[in-house]
Amino acid sequence: MAYIASLQRANHGSHFRAFGLRGMPGMIDPFLGVDHAWMSGPTFPPHPHSGFSAVSYLFLDSETGIINRDSVGNHNLIQPGGLHWATAGSGIVHEEVPAENGKTVHSLQIFVNLPQERRNMEPFTLTLEPQDVPIAQLPGVRVRVPAGSFRELYSPLKLPTDVTILEVSLDDHAELSLPIESGHCAFIMPIFGTISVDGQSFGFSDLKLPVYPAQDIPQVITLHSSGGTSKVMLFSGRPLN
Repeated sequence: MAYIASLQRANHGSHFRAFGLRGMPGMIDPFLGVDHAWMSGPTFPPHPHSGFSAVSYLFLDSETGIINRDSVGNHNLIQPGGLHWATAGSGIVHEEVPAENGKTVHSLQIFVNLPQERRNMEPFTLTLEPQDVPIAQLPGVRVRVPAGSFRELYSPLKLPTDVTILEVSLDDHAELSLPIESGHCAFIMPIFGTISVDGQSFGFSDLKLPVYPAQDIPQVITLHSSGGTSKVMLFSGRPLN
């Protein structure tokens, strides 16, 4: 059975707003938090991370990309539809700003814990270009696989924490069953539109989402779009405790 979690609004100046899932370490482990964010100008100065991974995933409707600079020598463009994974390990300093000031980046900022034995590893980064994200096209459904796997599709990224992140777009009246491995937690984040998750309705503006704690048996989550097109993100992974 799903637990219903609330998203928190966050604003930083006039250039950044987000809906964040925070403060649920036991429920969404190995995820530490997720921000569904819109950024239109420099917001956060160079800042440090350690002991976990900081992940940026840009939606295809972003008006511009993100320029990433970090202490391991990267200076790169994260394009709409792409993913950048910074494994902080023993410590990394980075800064991410919109490539074009005044244009809006629509993204997810995802924070993923590291296994205990990897928390002090040398920092490194992984980048997945938009054209390299595997895509499953099903009747009325499109699934992008930036991390982990879906059916026979696997993301090319070799991640330090075993998680799956899927972007699921559904046409009106489309349905999809998502299997969740035994021992994995999962949660569904609405991105736009209204969708039924296991018979319960969730909309982007509701600021709520379902969280499925890890169970000893496999789970199946059923998505159904009955109010026009919709988009959600699925996050799942094995808790690190």
